[in-house]
Amino acid sequence: MRRFSLGRPGRASRLAVCLTTAGLTAALLTGSGNATASPEPERTTSKFKGNDGVTYTATNNLLPSAGGRGREWMLTWAGSADPAKPDFLAVVDATRDSRTYGEVVNTVTLGPGLSNEAHHMQYVWHKGDRLFAGGLLADTVFVFDTKALPALKLVGVNSTVDTPCGTAPDAFQVLRDGTAYATYLGGPDVPGPCTYTNGEVREGNGAAGSPGEIVRMDENGQTIAEIPAALAEGEDPEQCGNVPKLSKATCANPHGIMVSEERNIMVASDFVEARHFLSPKLPDQASLARQTVRVWDITNRDDPELLSVSKMPDGPRAAREDEKMWHESRVVMEPALPHKKHHKGAFASSMLGGAIFYAPDVTVPNPEWREVFDDTTAYRKAGADRDVTGAGDAGSWLMVSPDDRYLFHTVMGQSTPYGAPLDKTTGMVYVLDIRKLLAAGDNPKCDIDTIHEAYRGGHERDCPAVTSAMPIRDTTDGGPHWGAMDNFKQVRGGHYKETEQIGRIATSNYFIAGSFSGDGNHEVCMYDLGKSGKLRQDTRFRDENTGKPCVDFDRTSWPHGDTGPARPHGILFTVSDSVLK
Repeated sequence: MRRFSLGRPGRASRLAVCLTTAGLTAALLTGSGNATASPEPERTTSKFKGNDGVTYTATNNLLPSAGGRGREWMLTWAGSADPAKPDFLAVVDATRDSRTYGEVVNTVTLGPGLSNEAHHMQYVWHKGDRLFAGGLLADTVFVFDTKALPALKLVGVNSTVDTPCGTAPDAFQVLRDGTAYATYLGGPDVPGPCTYTNGEVREGNGAAGSPGEIVRMDENGQTIAEIPAALAEGEDPEQCGNVPKLSKATCANPHGIMVSEERNIMVASDFVEARHFLSPKLPDQASLARQTVRVWDITNRDDPELLSVSKMPDGPRAAREDEKMWHESRVVMEPALPHKKHHKGAFASSMLGGAIFYAPDVTVPNPEWREVFDDTTAYRKAGADRDVTGAGDAGSWLMVSPDDRYLFHTVMGQSTPYGAPLDKTTGMVYVLDIRKLLAAGDNPKCDIDTIHEAYRGGHERDCPAVTSAMPIRDTTDGGPHWGAMDNFKQVRGGHYKETEQIGRIATSNYFIAGSFSGDGNHEVCMYDLGKSGKLRQDTRFRDENTGKPCVDFDRTSWPHGDTGPARPHGILFTVSDSVLK
């Protein structure tokens, strides 16, 4: 199985999207942790032979504590910090009243490949959904049947031979029919022209380069369609740098993805041309830091029509900041969509820019995007020092609650462009009340266009309001990168149903090892959300070894053995099928 690397041509075993102020690096963390001996697990293995000829395996290591009545689970997609040990999905008991609340009751180890760089799964899980888990460095997607939770069964693998026009699978959206859309951040397997499923052709500069693509997969992860993300006519060459240079420049490096089946809309945000991003050998890094959001009409699910490519605007901080990399528009990591059909808008957030943007209608040819919130305001609410701003703060997970009331956002912590200590910049998760903004329909007034608004929130009455900003202290080189909403509610008889009123969210503290703000402390933490939008850490969600709040992945022992620390990235709330209505 071919692998590829970013920034280190001599290391084909890992593709590292590692953002550092000095350059793109591939780095592995070794560590130690405390653990107690686990009882002997029940082991079962499922297999799948991929189109690349490789037989992939997934082995459950189910502890006795995983048995009994149906429960709620936190699935965590984790990579081993030891490159000689397997990556795995950890199944954590997330049932509030369970005696094993917070315990890792199963680990599903993958083989034969190692160092996949376990990355994202889908944003939300619904009853009957398959689980899609991406290996960023291995250019591979693993698909699991979840009906026997807390056990998982491997039912499909999409390997590098299945997506010749794209590399580095990132995010997933599962549709009601069980198929999924996936973003592929990087360019084609080999440089040159690549032909997509609809017959269109785009020139690419190779693996982890440009342009990325969208892939539609069936419920077993097999490719239905490779969908071009780049405009056929090319894009602004000054804005869209490519290395090596392409005859038609493109900023198409899709990272986050959101789909509204009711509106037949798909939105993806462009991140970076990862292979060379922030390399000290390249003079113009800013042109590799994407500022764009793409919108498709998905009426034809297998051949979506690209409706628009929009550049996010800079805000008031840009006028005071010489370094373009920290301007509000830079590195658009995540989009988010409201859920109600009558809401036609979309949100987007920038990782290095530290801002949130909104367009009231993304179904039109030229959506009108404006900045509606600056992370600097949330820092003030969280009690940060006055000189800490959103510049380079590594904003990440972004989600709208199912009732369209709240917008959730995690921030890893300022990338310290000014050399501020990590305990000063800190990570956080914050909540915005967005009801007034959405209620404004096609004519919102909110626009962050003064430095005072960047620090204190928008003057207009329909601007998002901070209901909670919780600091997450992590003095490693990382912080809270990803998150998940608990979209389930327990009802009579120990059963569950889906709910629109979110009462809990969780965060994971890991991005990518060796990046400027990425490795993190490897904890998964739980937070209760009150009816008024206030967050409070759930201190009952404790590590079974340390007894401290949050589940610590820096440990020695797991149900599958003494393989040492691991790095949790994607997280997802799920419920046993037998008790989910």
